[in-house]
Amino acid sequence: MERDFQLKTPVVFIIFKRPHTTERVFEEIRQAKPTQLLVIADGARNGHPDEAKKCEATRAIIEQVDWDCEVIKNYSDVNLGCAKRVSSGLNWVFSKFEEAIILEDDCVPHQTFFRFCEELLEKYRYDNRIASISGQNVQFGHRRTNDSYYYSRYNHCWGWATWRRAWQHYDYQIELWKEIESNSFLDDILIDSQAVEYWNKRLKSVYESPAINIWDYQWTFTCWMQNSLGIISNGNLISNIGFGPDSTNFINSKNNPFENIPTEAMEFPLKHPPFMIRDLQADDFTQKTLFRESKLQLFKDKIKKILTSREDIDRNFKGMRLSK
Repeated sequence: MERDFQLKTPVVFIIFKRPHTTERVFEEIRQAKPTQLLVIADGARNGHPDEAKKCEATRAIIEQVDWDCEVIKNYSDVNLGCAKRVSSGLNWVFSKFEEAIILEDDCVPHQTFFRFCEELLEKYRYDNRIASISGQNVQFGHRRTNDSYYYSRYNHCWGWATWRRAWQHYDYQIELWKEIESNSFLDDILIDSQAVEYWNKRLKSVYESPAINIWDYQWTFTCWMQNSLGIISNGNLISNIGFGPDSTNFINSKNNPFENIPTEAMEFPLKHPPFMIRDLQADDFTQKTLFRESKLQLFKDKIKKILTSREDIDRNFKGMRLSK
């Protein structure tokens, strides 16, 4: 941590059952020395006999806090699932604090991430146009300006920060979805037809049957409903080390380009963009790389359309025969 910077913002640490990744992230938090550490932990799942020990070993890492720090714990005795544990945990955080920096147990931050978040939390504290600040950059070295960050319609959640004023709008059930869908409002937000199709499918799925592991699609939807922007660092400040068999969402990590992306230092003082306009090129790149269907899923969708079309033809043909 830089000698002239003392972190004052509360840090939220979301943990579960992976002591090896948790310890890596904890070491970076230890270097940053936040004065308040809020820990959100889920309980072991039924039917997973070894998980209770893993959860216990993971929570034991928090007991290693050896700096002047208030540790506030929100531990669940039962398994809530990733979606409800994260969302309920953040509800708890923002019932206590106005703003916070948030890290999960597999998101290893560069030390400059903390100062980056803290300075921008202060700068945009009362600016409702901004909903989140992220250190996750998926542009793979593409820089379109010399500024320290850019504005985006996306709000990456591998190392981020936000305010109570933004999180208070979070809706796990996304109750506004039917109105948005029926009026095709995503077309106005996303413009690109492939992006609209991608997000229509996912948001409809979340609305009809909320998945046990998905909470961040709802957060993205929330930000769109408030017509707000996310801040994305212009260099990557977060490396995700959580891909693999012990992961909740990324079990198959083979050749995943987003695994272990190297981090780089953020330079200070920050160079702020001279205008608040989202970076269309960066967002388009993000949509085409991070938020895109796999080739297998595209093939499945194509077959489904063919079969549906054939069923419609057969149904109409039978109707014609019956009418004769």
